Amino acid sequence: MKRLARIFSALVMLAFLGLGAAWFYFAPAPTPSTLPPIIGAVDRIIIEKAARRMVLVQDGQELRAYRIALGFSPLGDKERQGDGRTPEGLFRIDRRNDQSAYHLSLGLDYPQLEDRARAQAGGYDPGGDIMIHGQPNAVGDDVVLKGDWTAGCIAVSNAEMREIWAATDADTLVEVRP
Repeated sequence: MKRLARIFSALVMLAFLGLGAAWFYFAPAPTPSTLPPIIGAVDRIIIEKAARRMVLVQDGQELRAYRIALGFSPLGDKERQGDGRTPEGLFRIDRRNDQSAYHLSLGLDYPQLEDRARAQAGGYDPGGDIMIHGQPNAVGDDVVLKGDWTAGCIAVSNAEMREIWAATDADTLVEVRP
């Protein structure tokens, strides 16, 4: 009987720890913006890694700012596949994917020539498939993962991603700052 009570107590404790871990990793999604809709396409996207902030710019004016999640090891410039870093520099949106495993995605043209040359000289893979995207489709529309969790991409809430998607054309300039 004591053994059964210990097992039951352990199971209850694990259940509470699981709920606590879920709260740590998931948070309610931010509510959609109450600002007026963005009219036309943005000219530039600025990503400030240290501030965990992304800004949409149109005609020299900041239209929106969003909190972002980055790669799981965000300090420094991306060097190779699997390093968990988000690349730094100037990029362009080179593809749009509405069937992504994450809610919508806008691809950056990384790796660039210098990234490929460095990787080839070092004998490693520079990585790729760096995107601006929403949350994993598996977590649902009303959840935002906390912390830096991507493999090197830039993530926002699904509602924010819909707004970014609507205001961003292919070839939009993206500046990723340290």
